[in-house]
Formats: sequence, structure tokens, C-alpha cells
Amino acid sequence: MASCRACDLRVLTAIVCGLLTTIVLGLGIWMTVLKIQREQSTSSPSIPVGFCRNGGTWENGRCICPELWKGRRCTIAGNPIATRLCNISIYGEIELQNVTKGNCNETLETLEKQIVNISTQSLNISTEAQILTSDVDRITPEGIISATRVVGQIFNSSRNALPEAKVIAVTTVSQLLDAGEEVFQEAAATASDNDDTFTTLIKQMEIYSTSSGNLSVVKPNVAVESMAFSSESTMESLNVRFSVKKGTSDYLLPGSTAVERDVDKLNPDGETELQILLSTSKSNTTACGFVVYQNNKLFQSKSFKAKSNFSQKVISSSTDKNNSQGASVDIVLKPKYDLKEFQLHSYACVYWNLLTKDWDTDGCHKNGSTDEFLYCHCNHTTNFAVLMSFKKKYKYPESLNTLSSVGCALSITGLALTIIFQIVTRHVRKTSVTWVLVSLCTSMLIFNLLFVFGIENSNKNLKKSNSSTNKPDSGRNEMLMQDTVDIQNPTCTVVAAFLHYFLLVTFTWTGLSAAQLYFLLIRTMKPLPQHFILFISLIGWGVPAVVVVVTVGIIFSQRGSQWELAYRQEEICWLAVSENNSLITSPLLWSFMIPITIILINNIVIFIIIIVKVIWNTNQNLTSTKKVSSLKKILSTLSITVVFGVTWILAYFMLIGNDDIRHIFNYMFCLFNTTQGLQIFILYTVKTKIFQREVSKMLKSLSQSKGRVRLLPSVACLRLRVRMYNMLRSFPALSERFRLLETSVIVEETTFSESDQADSSI
Repeated sequence: MASCRACDLRVLTAIVCGLLTTIVLGLGIWMTVLKIQREQSTSSPSIPVGFCRNGGTWENGRCICPELWKGRRCTIAGNPIATRLCNISIYGEIELQNVTKGNCNETLETLEKQIVNISTQSLNISTEAQILTSDVDRITPEGIISATRVVGQIFNSSRNALPEAKVIAVTTVSQLLDAGEEVFQEAAATASDNDDTFTTLIKQMEIYSTSSGNLSVVKPNVAVESMAFSSESTMESLNVRFSVKKGTSDYLLPGSTAVERDVDKLNPDGETELQILLSTSKSNTTACGFVVYQNNKLFQSKSFKAKSNFSQKVISSSTDKNNSQGASVDIVLKPKYDLKEFQLHSYACVYWNLLTKDWDTDGCHKNGSTDEFLYCHCNHTTNFAVLMSFKKKYKYPESLNTLSSVGCALSITGLALTIIFQIVTRHVRKTSVTWVLVSLCTSMLIFNLLFVFGIENSNKNLKKSNSSTNKPDSGRNEMLMQDTVDIQNPTCTVVAAFLHYFLLVTFTWTGLSAAQLYFLLIRTMKPLPQHFILFISLIGWGVPAVVVVVTVGIIFSQRGSQWELAYRQEEICWLAVSENNSLITSPLLWSFMIPITIILINNIVIFIIIIVKVIWNTNQNLTSTKKVSSLKKILSTLSITVVFGVTWILAYFMLIGNDDIRHIFNYMFCLFNTTQGLQIFILYTVKTKIFQREVSKMLKSLSQSKGRVRLLPSVACLRLRVRMYNMLRSFPALSERFRLLETSVIVEETTFSESDQADSSI
């Protein structure tokens, strides 16, 4: 009966431990998978094969249809029959333009073949191009190239297109600039190096702005302003100021542009978004023109890479003179960006070099900056831009809270004492697990020290010191390479790599500890194989190093000089999550969470086996197992739990979306794992008989020393009284008064001397 009861207890323990572990691990892995699937569903959801018909492709949550198809699943054939533009007036009211009908059988490719007929059919061709580009979501890279070629030739003066056709072509260009940046990039990539499609359009629009008399065409993404000069003017120089005012939206509105003549300087105000002052000699100059582009999609740079979604405005200023080297421009720009997320770092005054098809700084320099405006000057006329670079404003976390600080401090102390104790008493204890435990404690100690003193990014203090100064760099006018700048911090990167390494080492040693206990207790492998310590040392310290080096190498090969923030976070010196907060593409998943999960599963399986077969296994035939109390079994279970790192499974519950539940598990995780070193010290050092015996001796020695210190004043006082008595005995008149003291003093002195001898013999 007793054996059956013991067997039932053993089976019950196995079932409970197995169920709890399975539930916890299952929930953790399930939440991780759900998080990854949620990210995949938002970026590229799974759809049935063939959902998008007629060559359509699934992108960004919808079907992207080819040019001849439309509808939710690309099942509606044909192009729009007609379009009707919708503009916003200067008063903020919606205004519908006239209906423009088109040809249902026309495409951008077939329209491109009709360029030779522009001189006779310019209005029809321009109208068709405007209709075919009205739905920018359907425009392909090939369509961008075809439409650009068509409108570029409409602006070409040699084609003799009608003025109305050119105005419609401005609308087409404005519509094209609503297409995605990726479409323009792909169009520029597919075009050959000798293809001047974009360059031709840019140049022809510049010529159009100077040959249209007094013209003003304002479309949502493009504005063209022309001014003709009277030949009767006697002024030797001309100064023309062109201004763009801020509107109620990100688009240009009628009335948001203005041209002023005979002014001598820039004059920006609170409503100014962009202003340019053209200064040129009167000689042979009869007209000037300005073109404003709301973004730089037509200007595909090979040297300047844009990562953010801020549009870089481009403005063209030119005269009708063939040689405009005598002209110069002054530009002022009010940068528009998200002040909560970014801080302006630097800017460059550049122009579009039509020969190199890229931005250039030649002839341009900075003219200073204020809190609101950036100033530039160039000694020639062409298409200008103010390229800007930004620093991201990171939300640096607060310093470690009291719970984390106290827990880590206790762990550091406990781990240091455990290492010392294990090394000093290794010969007395005669145990074979010393090296594994010392290695585990050493890696955990180093990790805790790095965590306490290095997890916080020093750029946090740099941010506080620079918070009062928000002016960009206005020194040398150097070309920018990208629109976002990362503040380099090699120290933080090194700390992140070491934290990554030593935490992997810690978990690897927990796995090796589990394997060693399995061989010793379950397989009863004694002695262990030859060179076992060397073998596990190579695994414990070497494999994590390989993981870290491979991770850094892969990220460096993909990102080049910008690899740091792809490997670590800026907020803290720890592994990064990807830029779009996607877990599946982050180094945190592949180089940390997956290896840790594998080790934890292995440890928990071995933990259950050891608990069931060794610790809680009661054999009635063995006297030794009968005497083991439940308290000792619980302590043994806790000892293995701590060394195996079982409490780290709480990290999976921190992935829960509910904030209240997640906060609870955050505190539980912090409590159990920041004090892991203290738990090891208590269970593997304080609980040992050797430590308790040595501490008992030390406390006894301290107690005796304290007793001696307490007796010293009484002995000194007694000796002083004896000397005074001997001195007073020499006086006859006082001898009788002190006779009664002799016996008591002798007894007392004898008593103290005996007690001193007794103390010395202890």
C-alpha cells in the first residue's frame, strides 16, 4: 500500500509538472507565433491563389491591376471614360472642374507612339495622357516612363503644341507626382543610362516657364509662374521674388504663389513656405520663370537616399537668356517635418546637374539659418533644392527602477560570494559540478554588471544637453548622403554585443548544467568522459561567440556603415527590433529568442525528468529516501529551477497585448530574474554545511571579541582602584578606612584573572 501511494505521488507530480510546463511553454510559443502572424498579415496577408485576376498583383492589402483592368479583383476592363478634377479654392472650398472625356481604347503605350502627331493633335494627346494618369494607383513604372515622354514632348517648343495642351500637361505632371516613390525608383532603374526621359521633362518645363508670357498655372503638386519684362525698362538689373505660401493641406492651392518685381531682398513671414529671389542683368533678358515641384520624385538621385517620408521641394528659376551665368538666386525655405519625431540636423544647398543627373553643390553655399528658416545662395539658375537630414527623436527610457537596481545589486553580491566560495572550498566539497556552476555564475555576474552600468545609452545625456539648441549645422555646404542621420555610439554597440554574448553564455551554461545533471543523476555516468570539462567549456564560451559574430557579420554585409542601429536599439544598448517593429526580421528573434527557447525547452524536459525520477521518487526499500523530508525536496527542486533558468519562461508572457496583464508579468519577470544570482547564493552557498560551519565559527569569534572589548574598561578600572588602595595604605590616618577593601579587591582581581585565563584557552 505504501509503495502504491508513493507511486501515485510520483505519477501525480510528473503529471502536474508536465502539464504546467506544457501550458506555460505552449502559451509563450503561441503568443510569439501570433505576434509574427499578425505582422505578416499587416504587411503581406495570405490570400487565395488567383484572387487578383487578369495579371493583378496583391500589394499593400489590395489588388494592383494592370493598365487595362480595374476593380477590387481586376475584373472590370477598360480605362476611365472621363475625368473631372477636384480642386480646393483659396477659401478652402471644393471646386469641380469641367468633365474631360477620353478614348477607352487608348493606353499610355499607344499614346507614346503618337508623339509624332503632337503638332496636329496636341490637345487630344494631352487630354488622353491626363485621363490615363488620373488613377495613380494603377500607374506602373513603364506607364510612368511613357507618360513622362509624352508630356515632355508636349512642352517641347519644336512640337508646336497648343497652350491649352501644355496647361493640361502640367496637370498630368502633377498627377504623376502622386504616384509612389517606389514606382519612380523602379522606373528610373529600368531606364537605361542614356535614357533622358526625366531630364527632358525637367528641362522642357524650365523652358516652358520662360516662354509663356505672364502665366500662372497652379496644380496640387506643380506650379508654373512666368513673368515677361518690358523692353522699355531702363533698369540695369532685375530682381524678381517668387513666394509659396503655406496652405491648409500639403498641396499647392490657387493663390498660394506670388511673383513680385523690383525687390531687393528676401522677405519671409509666418506664412512663407518657400521663397526665391532671382537677380539678373537686364541685358537681353525679356522673361523669367519659376517651377515648383512639391516633391523630388522626378529627380531620382544616385547619391542622396531618402528613408523618411518627408518630401523635398524643388524649385526652378531661369531666364530666357541662353547664357544665364550672370544671374544668381537667394533661397529661403521653412522646413516642414514632424517635430515630435525628428530634429533637423543639417542641410545642403544643391542644384540638379542635368549632365550627371544628380544633385550638386557647385556654386551654392549656405547663407545661415534661424529657428524657422534655412537660407541658400547660388551663383547660377537651374532647379534648386534644400536637402535636409534629420535626427530621430528617440524616447529614452528612465533609469533602472528601484526593484531592478536592488535585485541586480543583490545578485551581483551573491554571485561574487558564490564564485569565491566555490573556488575556495572546491577541494573540501569534492564535487564535480564546481566548474559548471562557477562558469554559470561568472557569465551571469558579468551580464549583471554590464546591465547595471551599460544598458543605458549615453546619447540620452547628449539629447538633454542639446535640447535647448535646435539649429541645424550651417557651416560648410557639403553634399548629404541620406535624409536621416544616426548618432554613432560605438561604446553602446560594444555593450550590446557583450550583453548579447554573456546572456547567451549564461543560458548555454544552464543547458550544459542540465545535461551534466542528466548524465550524473539519470544515466549515472561516473566518472564523466575524458576531456568533458574542456568539451563543455568550448561549447559554453565558444558557441555564443559564433552566434554573435555571425549576427554582426550578416547585418554588416547588408547595411554597410549603417549597421549599428540594425543590430542594436538606440533607446537602450540591446538587440534591435526591425525599423517597422517586425519581430520576424529582427536579430532579437533569430540570434537570441530562438536559441534561448531551444535551451529552455531542453532544460524544462530534463528538469521534469530529474524531479520525477530522483528528487520526488520515494523508494520504500531504501532507508535514505524515507528520511528525506518534503522541505528538502522542495529546496532541491528550487535549486534546480534556479540553475536551469526556468523562471525565464515568464518573458513569453510579456508579449501579451493586454497592458495590465503584461505589467503584472513584467514585475514578476523582474522580481524572479534580477534576483537569480541571490537565489543561487542562498541555495548553493548559504544552504551548504561548509558555509554554515564557517559562518558559525566566524560569528562565534566575533562574539568572543566583542566580550573582550566589553571587559576591558572594567579591568582597567579595577587595576586603577588597586593602585589607589596601595598608595593610600601608606598614610596611617587613612589605613583603617580601606581595610575592608582588601578581601573584596583580591577576590575580584582573582576572579578576573581566572576569567582571562579561561578566555585565552577557548
